[in-house]
Amino acid sequence: MNIYPLQGNPHADQDRRFKRHIDARLKEHFLKRKEILILLGSRQTGKTTLVRRIFPNAQYLLVDNEPVRRMLESYDIQVYRGALLPGAPELIIDEIHLLSNPGRAAKILYDQLPLKLILTGSSSFHIKNKTSESLAGRKIDYFLFPLTFSEYLVQTGVEEELNYSLFDYIVNGATERPYKLFDKQQILSRVLRYGLYPQLVNQPMDEEYLRNFADSLVFKDVLELNLIENKRVAADLLKMLAYQIGNLVSYAELATVLGADQRTVKRYIELFEQSFLLFRLYPFTGSGRNEISKAPKVYFYDTGLRNALIGDFSEITLRPDRGALFENFIIAECVKANLYTQSGYNLRYWRSKQKAEVDLVLVKDDRLIGVEVKYGKGTVSPAFTRRFPEAHIRVVTAENFY
Repeated sequence: MNIYPLQGNPHADQDRRFKRHIDARLKEHFLKRKEILILLGSRQTGKTTLVRRIFPNAQYLLVDNEPVRRMLESYDIQVYRGALLPGAPELIIDEIHLLSNPGRAAKILYDQLPLKLILTGSSSFHIKNKTSESLAGRKIDYFLFPLTFSEYLVQTGVEEELNYSLFDYIVNGATERPYKLFDKQQILSRVLRYGLYPQLVNQPMDEEYLRNFADSLVFKDVLELNLIENKRVAADLLKMLAYQIGNLVSYAELATVLGADQRTVKRYIELFEQSFLLFRLYPFTGSGRNEISKAPKVYFYDTGLRNALIGDFSEITLRPDRGALFENFIIAECVKANLYTQSGYNLRYWRSKQKAEVDLVLVKDDRLIGVEVKYGKGTVSPAFTRRFPEAHIRVVTAENFY
């Protein structure tokens, strides 16, 4: 049973290689709070590496270890006391979503033992569905995504320090940017094709890894949640969504093609979203009558996973979906940065009945930012600037995104 604390930090001299934007918030958690620290995210985003690096002397329990699972599923405080090591400053329970009732186990530990508790889980829906009631008021959720572009540059040794260069530009406007000595376009091309999962730092351009990862992520983590009745429909739906990133999603059209009802399609998309595979971007309507719609757009948190689902890792310069991939990448970067920085913006898109569009709209209080995302040159729709003259305007391209 793997219940022993780590002996120091074996990666201390390589800390730079594992830097993440969320490091500081996790380090400060127990200095400010006593609640359970829950770290959520899809598989292979580096949750285990992160918590073991941030809390190097914690006792570590991996639920995928059968003796550990049996011990935790006793739901007996005396059994728990016997398994815990005295003196460990924190307790990490990794992959807690694998327990039959993770909330019950965490509640017993939190309520009856004086410990700092850290939980990780791969499926947001699975863990929240079982812990939302029993852990009410006892937990703080954090989210970990595939690497940001800056994290990738730092972990590959291209740059020394993390930054939010893209998000800063979008939120604050033009800033002085130092000249970059590395080939930004070459790295961007690689990222658009293969994505930003941490494994790609050591195994760049590994198509086999991504194909196997996509299969295991979809068929193991999502389809085996026992919440999906028709696995064929779910798998086909996910592939269809991968083909239409950045397009308006018609639940009715998807349902017709798949031979399913709209409620099933919506529910499956919600499961994909809550499992950190993709996210929906909803329309910004302001208060005008000229904007349409409740139809969202769908983007993937990682372009490499998306490309694995459609089986296409071809060169960026040869791809007709180059613009859609770049748009997906930029919007995903903004989603990550907005959450990591706790900036509090609502991210939307804008589209009028006349089909004028703005790819990304950031809204917060009375502040409005319209962002046009184009691989090549682009401009923000004049219809948007006329409709919202108070909006700040940004254009993000492959040349100026970083």
